[in-house]
Amino acid sequence: MSEVGASAGADEILVSFRGVQKSYDGENLIVKDLNLDIRKGEFLTLLGPSGSGKTTSLMMLAGFETPTAGEILLAGRSINNVPPHKRDIGMVFQNYALFPHMTVAENLGFPLSVRGLNRTDISERVKRVLSMVQLDAFAQRYPAQLSGGQQQRVALARALVFEPQLVLMDEPLGALDKQLREHMQMEIKHLHQRLGVTVVYVTHDQGEALTMSDRVAVFHQGEIQQIAPPRMLYEEPKNTFVANFIGENNRLNGRLHSQDGDRCVVELSRGEKVQALAVNVGRTGDPVTLSIRPERISLNGFSEACANRFSGRVEEFIYLGDHVRVRMEVCGKNDFFVKQPIAELDPTLAVGDVVPLGWQVEHVRALDPLLEAN
Repeated sequence: MSEVGASAGADEILVSFRGVQKSYDGENLIVKDLNLDIRKGEFLTLLGPSGSGKTTSLMMLAGFETPTAGEILLAGRSINNVPPHKRDIGMVFQNYALFPHMTVAENLGFPLSVRGLNRTDISERVKRVLSMVQLDAFAQRYPAQLSGGQQQRVALARALVFEPQLVLMDEPLGALDKQLREHMQMEIKHLHQRLGVTVVYVTHDQGEALTMSDRVAVFHQGEIQQIAPPRMLYEEPKNTFVANFIGENNRLNGRLHSQDGDRCVVELSRGEKVQALAVNVGRTGDPVTLSIRPERISLNGFSEACANRFSGRVEEFIYLGDHVRVRMEVCGKNDFFVKQPIAELDPTLAVGDVVPLGWQVEHVRALDPLLEAN
């Protein structure tokens, strides 16, 4: 969405979750105390691993699940007891959910006839929405005669045809192959920009979330860990879970040696000291996990200006077309990755070479210690 569009609706809240909880057995909370405001016209993605509560939150907003506690407001009024078909919400699922015995045009007309529109209005709107998703020639086909991408377009058109104020999408591109999926990501994003409708999108694919969204809410164990625009989420993760879940991330474990305002020094297990941004740290002596993105690491001569400078041994090259991932042993850790664009890679670099490398203070974040064994 353009910056203008995003800020124009920024003050107007369309959806509010207030203290929302969900439990299926009365003991374990799938969603814990969710407080979330969704702005009118924004594209918000709920991102997280399986079982993190993102889909349950979407289903409560759709009306297919009821909150155990708390309240959901749509345009300022509580919808806890409003049935799904009266919420003015469009839905797109991964499995398309099209009626197989109806043509494309009939599938699209169905939500309109249920709402009591006359035939002329229905055919006008169906025509308009078919052209929007570039399927004008397919009106008389049946779902079985369409490819997966075309079916997904029809499902998208059906969610938009009655001009809802809110469209919910649950892993809508999960069944498509990589190339088609990436193409559809851009199509949905551009449709959103043109229509200005509010979209809440659920995915476990971080690349998809970063590509499409105005803001992303990262879920873990029923709670939002961080909610921010994609770039901020990637560059400024608030905790170790977000740093690991979004993009690639090198982790170094150590203890807080000293802190001075928003800067700190962390001592690694073998005694090396790293200067870092103090983002989420405890007291001196407490364990800390450092987070450094692979593309922020400089090799050889490029590392001379870096505040943190070490040596690393090249273990492996992983070729990825436009860039190379170099696996290195650094500070006793043998899965430390450096990402180098092909144009910048030193062609003489070989497995076994020991080279200087470094990173700036502003590119290493001192976060909460990682509790898992990895």
